[in-house]
Amino acid sequence: MSIFLHILLTNVMPMTIMIAIGILLEKIFHLDIKTLSKLNFYLFSPAVIFTLLYETPIAAGLIGKVLLYFFSFMIVQYVVVEIVVRIRRYTPTMRSAMRNSVLFYNSANYGIPLNQLAFAGNKETLGIQVIIMMLQSLVPNTYGIYSVNSHKSNMKDVWKTIIGMPVIYVIPLAFLMRGFEIPIPDPIQTPINYVSDAFIGTALLTLGVQLGQMEWKISRSLAIDVSISGALRLIGGPLLAWAVVTLLGIEGLTAAALIVSSAVPTSLSSVLLAVEFDNEKEFASQAVFVSTLISIVTVAVVIFALNIHV
Repeated sequence: MSIFLHILLTNVMPMTIMIAIGILLEKIFHLDIKTLSKLNFYLFSPAVIFTLLYETPIAAGLIGKVLLYFFSFMIVQYVVVEIVVRIRRYTPTMRSAMRNSVLFYNSANYGIPLNQLAFAGNKETLGIQVIIMMLQSLVPNTYGIYSVNSHKSNMKDVWKTIIGMPVIYVIPLAFLMRGFEIPIPDPIQTPINYVSDAFIGTALLTLGVQLGQMEWKISRSLAIDVSISGALRLIGGPLLAWAVVTLLGIEGLTAAALIVSSAVPTSLSSVLLAVEFDNEKEFASQAVFVSTLISIVTVAVVIFALNIHV
């Protein structure tokens, strides 16, 4: 019960308040969602990725193990989602939106504090979560962009969009600078800190603004799709992660950290992609919002189960 209440009060409740503020601001001022999404994609997200990768110590062996897990997990997830979208006979836009809502999960502003809570600030598990966060930031900015544009753009335009994403450059830059112990001058470090500190708030406000712009009358078909997305993300995610770590022979804290990292709700990236490229915005917003609310229970259950078996 203490874990449940701690997650509720320190993770979910603050995020819910920020989303509510975004909804309120949209109702009063009618904000420009396109501008907010661009700020997230091109400024705040790259800054927070760079900061965490540059500052968090991660062993080389651990990186290899997490990479093997991550790509195995993503492939298994993709196969499951692909079966679902084909059974449901979705349109091309809805196929990409459903895939994104399941494959992209909130490993940064939900996953990082959750990891700190569940593992009492353990540096090894934090390193695992940082690697997952890095990969989860890279995939939406590459495959995610391709997914939402492949049905309406030629490959040249799609690749032009992908190579214009700053996050694919800040990841190797952060590793290089940390590897060669290159210090960041204070006049540059301070603005980076300002921007990275603003990431979580801006991303949650963006979600709130998008929720404030949509109608709250959910059609039966959309409610079913949002439920499917939530079940695949919050229940299917941890179960598939458990299966993958078992098959790969990963045990102990590493296995537990990987399973917990998979239990978080749908990423804000799916909303930002939907907004930026006009792809099923209403579904994407509701998938994030509903999965975040339901995760209050499902995340607590996953942590409780791991406390019993790990």
